[in-house]
Amino acid sequence: MSFSALDSSMMARALQLAERGLWTTSPNPRVGCVLVRAGEIVGEGWHEKAGEPHAEVHALRAAGERARGATAYVTLEPCSHHGRTPPCAEALIAAGVARVVAAMGDPNPLVAGRGLTLLQAAGIETASGLLENEARELNIGFVSRMTRGRPWLRLKAAASLDGKTALNNGVSQWITGPDARRDGHRWRARACAVLTGVGTVRDDDPGLNVRDVDTPRQPLRVVVDSRLETPPTAKILAGGGTLIFAAVDDAERAARLRAAGAEIVFLPNPRGKVDLAALLQELGRRGINEVHAEAGSKLNGSLLREGLVDEFVFYLAPCLIGDDAAGLFSLPALTTLADKQALKILDLRQIGADIRLIARPS
Repeated sequence: MSFSALDSSMMARALQLAERGLWTTSPNPRVGCVLVRAGEIVGEGWHEKAGEPHAEVHALRAAGERARGATAYVTLEPCSHHGRTPPCAEALIAAGVARVVAAMGDPNPLVAGRGLTLLQAAGIETASGLLENEARELNIGFVSRMTRGRPWLRLKAAASLDGKTALNNGVSQWITGPDARRDGHRWRARACAVLTGVGTVRDDDPGLNVRDVDTPRQPLRVVVDSRLETPPTAKILAGGGTLIFAAVDDAERAARLRAAGAEIVFLPNPRGKVDLAALLQELGRRGINEVHAEAGSKLNGSLLREGLVDEFVFYLAPCLIGDDAAGLFSLPALTTLADKQALKILDLRQIGADIRLIARPS
């Protein structure tokens, strides 16, 4: 299906609106809507927060009677089911819009084409696929949860140019500069959950909250701690609500951590470690769309070996630390280069004095 230049520009505007909900819509998708009549924008809106009106409703309210006969540009297929809010497809029908262009279909099994079908049955012209890749990237975590039952896992790491993350005495602050750290906090703020391992908790005592950028909400903090070795005084427990995944049920340690405000979930694998795949499934069940992993080489290596890393965000500082320093991943030695993990680089740019590289497994 062909689209006009006006179609493309209006969908681009809808995507800009959708991005305003980047940090607030979870567990819902980020959606924008623009209503256009006779070449003029008559209403626009975006989904701001779960439980509140969807993008289409905001746009229709802004347009009022001018919505009749208009084209609605929506970054995601209008919903067709009753959830926390009524179906947006029905609202568009009632407003008398003439045409609906969706960037992509809704991967939610409760919708999955039913929204567009409902509109077509009401005599409304529909089209989809305009700027679909951009819309999918904006909601990559929601798509992952709907189609795979688990969130999108983005692994962030900061290292020297020779791939070292800390000195052999454990000192790691700060390899990268303030601009890179601030950029890292933007990725942390975007995520629904921040994941780390107990080794990082013991060695660095991080808070793993969003500090360097303004955010309307803090992501859930998640710790992989097979033997419940997290100190009850750890900063990551401050404020309560931290989720600890364990493999060994030590009643005394568990009681101390619960008293410190942590929730504990036991998910052992046959080796007595936390089942990482099951962990992600559990986070998906809880409505987590995107996970931001900031961990040490052991957990990083385990996530990579089990095929659970969907995306890498690497910050590389213009320095060299040496062979004895800690590396990015704890992985078994390879005997052939054919076994190397190939990556596809999506973005490469300078952030302050450092380099940021975004890549995905090939």
